[in-house]
This record gives sequence, structure tokens and C-alpha cells, in this order.
Amino acid sequence: MSEIIVNGGKKLSGSITVQGAKNSVLPILAGTVLCDGECVINNCPNLSDVETSLKILSQLGCLYQKQDNVVSVNSENVNSNEIPENLMREMRSSVVFLGAIIGRTGKAVISSPGGCELGPRPIDLHLSALQKLGVEIIEEHGFLYCNAKNGLIGTEIHLSFPSVGATENIILAAATAKGVTVIHNAAREPEISDLADFLNSAGARIYGGGSDTVYIHGVKKLHGTVHSIIPDRIAAVTYMACAAVTGSKIELRNIMPSHMVSMLSVYRESGCNIDVTGKSLVIRVPQKLKRIPTIRSQVYPGFPTDAGPIVIAMQSVAEGTTVFVENIFENRFRFVGELNRMGSKIKVENKVAVIEGVNRLSGANCNCTDLRGGAALVVAGLCANGQTVIGEISHILRGYDDIVGTLRSLNADIKIKE
Repeated sequence: MSEIIVNGGKKLSGSITVQGAKNSVLPILAGTVLCDGECVINNCPNLSDVETSLKILSQLGCLYQKQDNVVSVNSENVNSNEIPENLMREMRSSVVFLGAIIGRTGKAVISSPGGCELGPRPIDLHLSALQKLGVEIIEEHGFLYCNAKNGLIGTEIHLSFPSVGATENIILAAATAKGVTVIHNAAREPEISDLADFLNSAGARIYGGGSDTVYIHGVKKLHGTVHSIIPDRIAAVTYMACAAVTGSKIELRNIMPSHMVSMLSVYRESGCNIDVTGKSLVIRVPQKLKRIPTIRSQVYPGFPTDAGPIVIAMQSVAEGTTVFVENIFENRFRFVGELNRMGSKIKVENKVAVIEGVNRLSGANCNCTDLRGGAALVVAGLCANGQTVIGEISHILRGYDDIVGTLRSLNADIKIKE
């Protein structure tokens, strides 16, 4: 198994371009299934989850080409409505293909999705919404058999929780349904807006993407289009944390500051100086990071759960005590035990983590428990005394486009050992 080896203590410097958003590209790739023609997706990050999505597209009968950060998908000859169990298990967000497949073929067969084990992430919201659109669903032996016998019919759907995945699945299914679909209490993340922009460029009629009420006027068919993925806000704050723990100054290009307001506020509260110019920012870091009394993860536009582990790693070397309250995933803190191996002082009780800042972390052998927890170990390793060896890095590769190469370009002493 591959490992990431970090020799800590080096200051970072330089400028990087932030990758396209993982949480945006996956539903957009699913959305290409609806398009009768070729879609060209620019700023597509090189991630293992993207590779899994392309395998799913191929299984459905789509043709694709990938070169650097450009992916072309031709969905003219979709001839299957089933996703093999092994591909579903590779990627939790593979469930977002459900709405697109039903929208294109009227049927779908999938198994329970895989991905990071962050606690229950039931797809009940997805399924109940699809049922309201006219989908009959039978669950047998771990598989879901979905059939819209009379076609998809627009309706009003009120989500009990503003689920990103459920909002995406409804939008994908409703884009070519008959009539108008209205989603109340929809997720407002920028990735929802990006999906709506992509589909609209392909001929859909979606209004209010990124607000809590989304209107989808179904159209008969979608056509091919060209679209560029928005920047990855979680990757951006990960590299900011790398600068913060090493007392460094770096520049990030290709960001959307308006998507990062809650996170930039936290970094400024910790003492970081952040200068934003257009779609770039420069972060300068004080000699010692300040404590942030309380941080709470919330749905957008609040502080994102995905940034929690990264900021916890940063606060583990801050001056004083920080309390982090996790309100989205019950098992988000699985990585804390690995971070404590490096000398951090973090106590977890239920959904609360109390981080007591220490002067210095020590390199250790540790394993990734999930995607963002793995990124937190990289952040910690950069400022630790000595060498940190990180195993189970397949989690990290799911969401970061060449994180090792990117950090090496900033002067970090980091490498992958095969």
C-alpha cells in the first residue's frame, strides 16, 4: 500500500492554483447521462472518485475521453440503467447517479453506496423524493430497483433537512420530467448552483439553484454543452491550513471568495492575515495561532463539516483551547485518535471535540480514517517535529488532485512511497 511521508518543520512559500471542486464535478458527471450529445467538462480534478464516476458512465454506455483536466462525455448511446455493486461501494456519492439514470431511462438498479464511513447517511430523503416524482422503488437483497412506469411527473417536494445529495438527485431527475418540480428547504451549497448552471447550459430550465427554493421546469431532452467546474473551497482551506501551521505565506489562485466566507472568518479569527484580490488570496500567518473559542459545523452558508478536521488540526497547535461542535456527521471525529498519536491534545465526547493547543507535534505512523481526516494528518505532519508516515491514503486521493505534488511546489518535504 502507498504511504505519504512528511518531514515536518519547513516553511512553505509560493503560489498554487486550486483544483476544481470534488463535490461539484461528481454530480455534473452524473448529469452528462441526461444529455443527448457530447459534454466537455473543464477544470475537472484528477481524483479517484472521478475515475470511479467515469467507470460508471462507461458501464451505462457512455463514451468518454480524459486529457489533463478536461473530460469529454458522449451519452448518445446510453444502453444500461444498472451500476455494478463494486462501483457503488467505491464511492458514497455514486447515489447521485440515481436521479440521472431514471431521468434518462425511466429505470435504475443500484446497490447501497460506499465511501467514507462517517456514520449514517441514509438515502431515505433521496428515495422519498423520487417516489413523489412517480418512481416505484423495491428494495431486495441490498439492491434498489427503481421504475418510473408512467414517467417522471413534476411535483412539490419539501426536504426535512437541506441534504446536498437529495437536492442534486431531485434536480437531475426533474430536469426532464413532465411539468414543474419545486424543492423547498433545498441545499444552498455553491455546488448546487454549479450543477444547475451546467444543466441550464444543456437546455434545462432550473431557477433558484443555490437558494432554499428551487424551481425545475421539465424539458423533453438535454443537449451537449461545455462547462467549467467551480474551484474547490475545501481544498483551498486545506492549503491555507498548511500555511497556517507552518507560519508561512502563500498565494492561492482560482478561488471563489464568496463561497468561503465562513471559513475565511475562522482563519482571520485565528490571527491569519488574508488579502483577497479577485479570485486570488494571499495568507500570512502570525508566529502563534490564536484560539477560536467555538466553531460549529452547519449547512451552507455556515461553516462546512468537510473543513472541520482541517481546522481541528490547525487549532491543535494554536494558543489556548478551541471547542468544535459537529452537527452533520456523528462519526466525523474518527481521525482524532490518529492526530493524538502525534501529540495533539483533543478530547471527544459525542458531537463535541475540545482541542487544547500544544507547542509542537511529533511525527508518528498513522492511518487515514476518511478523506478530510486524512488531509488533517497531512496538515499536522507539515508542522510536526520529525517524520510522519501516513497510511491508507486512498481516502486522500478521492478528493485531492496531487496533494503531494502541490505541497512540494510550495517547498514542503513530502513524498509518496509506493
